[in-house]
Amino acid sequence: MVQMTAAAKAGKARIEAIPGMPVPQAQQLVEFERLNSVFTAIYDGASEDPPLHSSLQTLREVFDAKHTTLILRPATAQNAGAIINTDTVNAHASESYRTHFYALDPFVGLPDGEVVTPEELMGPRWSKSTFYRQFMEPVAVGHLLGADLRMGGGSECRFRVSRGIDALAFTDDDKRFCRVLLPHLKRAIQLHTRIDDLESERQLFAGTLNRMQLGTISITRDGTVLDLNPEARRILEQRDGLLLSAQHLSTEGATERRELQRVLRTALADQNDEGPAVIDAISVTRPSGQAKLCLVIRRVPQGISPESRQRPAAIVFVRDPEATRLNGANEVVRRLFNFTRMEAALALHLADGLTLDEAAEKLGVRRNTARTYLRFIFCKTGATRQTTLVRMMLNSVVSLA
Repeated sequence: MVQMTAAAKAGKARIEAIPGMPVPQAQQLVEFERLNSVFTAIYDGASEDPPLHSSLQTLREVFDAKHTTLILRPATAQNAGAIINTDTVNAHASESYRTHFYALDPFVGLPDGEVVTPEELMGPRWSKSTFYRQFMEPVAVGHLLGADLRMGGGSECRFRVSRGIDALAFTDDDKRFCRVLLPHLKRAIQLHTRIDDLESERQLFAGTLNRMQLGTISITRDGTVLDLNPEARRILEQRDGLLLSAQHLSTEGATERRELQRVLRTALADQNDEGPAVIDAISVTRPSGQAKLCLVIRRVPQGISPESRQRPAAIVFVRDPEATRLNGANEVVRRLFNFTRMEAALALHLADGLTLDEAAEKLGVRRNTARTYLRFIFCKTGATRQTTLVRMMLNSVVSLA
């Protein structure tokens, strides 16, 4: 079987020392513990960044290898790919493979899930290949074991284990053990892909909320503020009506404070997840005299997972009516409606709540000039009234820009 790590050998010695325990049973227990530790490392690696990095370190020890490598996305002429190595791999060698030697590597396109060595695949041609002589020999790698995993959707991952020139060649036991590991590696990679996809979606939606200048405040079950997006942080830093006190949301006014606390208690109370998602909406007065902040509190479905202090139980959405919405959307407006830059700027100011006179002052033009731009805007959009134009702007995708 594959050589035991020092920890596994120590475990075997401890078990064999237990009076009355049969040696075969002790060996089976050691083998079970060793497999369990390897599988644990593989699945723990699914949530790592880079993914499965610690798993590769564990597998390097298990196989008594020089390097272990996971190619999550093979390199191409257009893309350097995604390659995860153990720390033992020389950084220069890794980069040279990504940029050049990947094209010379003949040890690719292996049968799905089959564990092979290059010698089995190519015979004597392997040690005479350009890849072996120019890439493997200079880094003192003499033995290679590999498997390719088809992941569905046309993607594949490659698992490679290497030993030094002076080390023992891989045995049939090594290959059998590798075959046992492959289904778990595949599942861990699939888990990582799912986690990565969810994180990409989260970042996309979080970015969209930021561009829409909608503040989001995550609240835990005990009422503690867990997280703020940039817009919520900006609003709270102003300390104008809505406050953050000892990591709890509060307001300047006592009446509004009590109302906010009541709404939050309702949102955070244990409820059937089939109940209403939107709990309530309240407004918060600002001492500065600016327009009231608008808050909507939405309960977060908890599912069946164990409760955690680091999990949001409610989300508070905050809108500042005074904020300059549609910021930076000039180019998008121009493309959507075929506006000039000045027309787009005027339309955005009007959608932001400014009057025509106020927009003209912002743009530094006369009122009559602004009226001329407005006529061009009406002609291009088909709108006949300023309120219709504003509604068109707010209901378009401009807020996502």
